[in-house]
Amino acid sequence: MRRTLIAIGILLVAMPGAALAQAKGKGIRLWNLTTETISGFQLSPAGKTEWGPNQCLNDKDKEVDHDERLRITGVEPGRYDARVSYPNARQCIVRDIEIKADAVFSIADKDLKDCTK
Repeated sequence: MRRTLIAIGILLVAMPGAALAQAKGKGIRLWNLTTETISGFQLSPAGKTEWGPNQCLNDKDKEVDHDERLRITGVEPGRYDARVSYPNARQCIVRDIEIKADAVFSIADKDLKDCTK
């Protein structure tokens, strides 16, 4: 009986830590705070133009609406530039984004530079 109570006590203490680890394990996510829906989001190491794949393809509808979050895959923590595309063919650059492991980063209209169209 005593061993059972000790085992239950250990489980109760360990469970909040496990839940926190699960919550933190959501990976890197983009939070779209621009006023428009994004149809393309590509990353390149800061200062370069080596654009990676369109991360919007990770989304079920292939677009990221205003205030929606998008899981970013295949990217290590670091500093990046982003090429942001919109359904109307407009493209903008966001420079020097800091991406941290298992964290959310955001882009807003004020971050958009060198926009076309």
